[in-house]
Amino acid sequence: MDPPKESKRALEKARKKAEKAVKKAEFALRPKEPSAATTSTSTSSSKAPANVFEEGWLARVYKEKPSDTPVRTRFPPEPNGFLHIGHAKAIAVNFGFAKAHNGVCFLRYDDTNPAKEDEIFFTSIREIIQWLGFKPYKITYSSDHFDRLYELAEELIRRDKAYVCHCSREEVNLQRGGPDNRGPRYACKHRERPIEESLTEFRAMKDGNYAPGEAYLRMKQSLTDPNEGNPQMWDLPAYRVVEKNHHHRTGLKWKIYPTYDFTHCLCDSFEEISHSMCTTEFQQSRVSYDWLLEALDFKVPKSEEKGPMQREYGRLNVTGTILSKRRIQMLVEGVTVEKKNSDGTVEKKVIPPSVRGWDDPRLYTLVALRRRGIPAQALLNFVEGLGVTDALTEIQTTRLESSIRSYLERSVPRLALILDPIKVIIEDATEADEQELTVPYDPKRIIPGERQVKFTREVYIDSSDFREEDSPEYFRLAPNKTVGLLNVPFAVRAVSFSKDSSGHVSEIRAVKSEDKPKTYIHWVDVSSAVKVIARQYHSLFKTDSPNTLDWKEGGWADDLNPNSEIIFKNAVIEKGLNDLVKLHSVNPSRASDDLVRFQALRTGYFCIDPEKEDDNIVLNQIVSLREDKSK
Repeated sequence: MDPPKESKRALEKARKKAEKAVKKAEFALRPKEPSAATTSTSTSSSKAPANVFEEGWLARVYKEKPSDTPVRTRFPPEPNGFLHIGHAKAIAVNFGFAKAHNGVCFLRYDDTNPAKEDEIFFTSIREIIQWLGFKPYKITYSSDHFDRLYELAEELIRRDKAYVCHCSREEVNLQRGGPDNRGPRYACKHRERPIEESLTEFRAMKDGNYAPGEAYLRMKQSLTDPNEGNPQMWDLPAYRVVEKNHHHRTGLKWKIYPTYDFTHCLCDSFEEISHSMCTTEFQQSRVSYDWLLEALDFKVPKSEEKGPMQREYGRLNVTGTILSKRRIQMLVEGVTVEKKNSDGTVEKKVIPPSVRGWDDPRLYTLVALRRRGIPAQALLNFVEGLGVTDALTEIQTTRLESSIRSYLERSVPRLALILDPIKVIIEDATEADEQELTVPYDPKRIIPGERQVKFTREVYIDSSDFREEDSPEYFRLAPNKTVGLLNVPFAVRAVSFSKDSSGHVSEIRAVKSEDKPKTYIHWVDVSSAVKVIARQYHSLFKTDSPNTLDWKEGGWADDLNPNSEIIFKNAVIEKGLNDLVKLHSVNPSRASDDLVRFQALRTGYFCIDPEKEDDNIVLNQIVSLREDKSK
């Protein structure tokens, strides 16, 4: 062993070497910049797999238009909630399709319901699109066209294609065949009212002479044509009176607002959208979409060459979670439900909030997935790998996690994190044994760079790596058992241990050992350890099908997993975490999701949460190192 002076020289040499290695690794450690398209293939390689936009459903959709048609798509979210993982597919399809064909994609807010819209949703949607690496050609709003839409509504009345209806919601349901739409259908008694009368009534709606539910403008579609089995042709509403009518852009100008079925196809025409792509729940809407455009002369009848073309692909669902805004809101805000007892009495049940907010990492909103630390490009790669068809894509969370794990494995450095620390004192360690170790960020050298790891006679190991009683099948630390410490040149043998007042092992005494260990465990030096709070995440529900639970009377609350979030308040991590934080602060990544991420050795992948707790860094587990078999 080197004498003390030589140890100091070696330490200084190692420090300089480490500084040089960190600078060399600077670019490699930055999160990768997501590409604007969802494909990661290279067109220069003949062996590269086909681009998702050049095969299958998307290729067929492209070929339905003449090849010289400029591609113009749009992503049209309603700004009444936070986007979820299914929207990641919609964003990737619309923006990616436009980019693949040298076209443009609009972000168009469908802001036609001021009662449910909020500025926080507008901002979040814009930020999420940017996070995913896309930039809209233009940001537009349905409200940009409110004046023109109103004029077209009057024109529809003049063409005898719309009328004002005063039926109640119950009466309208009966006209449409009852609650199941299977009964006899019949026309509204106002359907044949004179055109001028409908115009007068519609203007009265506009002037605020009717309360919500007292009058609607309905499109006069068809009761007898071949599409009579399609509810989208059963005189859909075009305008309604809205009670909370203050609009974020138009103020109190309007008392009435257009519906999605009236607005969507017309705005597509105004913006000269070539391919209006949506999910299959809107498949029946294609008929009413085309009907309205033709009724107002926005496209050549029976031709797709002019005007927008609606086509539908299968939506993305994830098992084991919920994506419904209304149900997520119950989790976020809590809810009071009424439960009917067998004796006929009604019992009120108060269910408190189950998560911390819409960005709680246990949810599958995109703001939650971003906060959990899932890289944008990993999510896009996952969507691309699923492909695009007209079938519903129902995937298990384990498949998503596996895809994310594969991405992180090739892109983040390794650090030692101890979730539940026990101090180990190596009694016979000498001053010469205490040193700075130069350790690569990745043992396989896929990720370049090295960091300095301090080693002294006192280290932390995880409680899961020690047993009070030994057994033949157990290879980690136990009394009189030898185990290796990663990157340390000697093994250690436990000779004794002590417990705290609660009965938990708090300290282990050990000595150096020449025995060959059967396994190695990770550790963190006590003197340089950084205290952190670590959060591990598991499924929010016990069942794989939470959408089938009782959401009306609150039965879903009984299925919440009490271990969906496990918090380790006394976790410690090696000082290398500070190096990564400094690296990002001095040289911030140009990526759209600039978070410090790393692989915690033998534990999982983590990121630093944007907010501290009690002035401590908080770590969120992105995914485990391997699939949890309990799932």
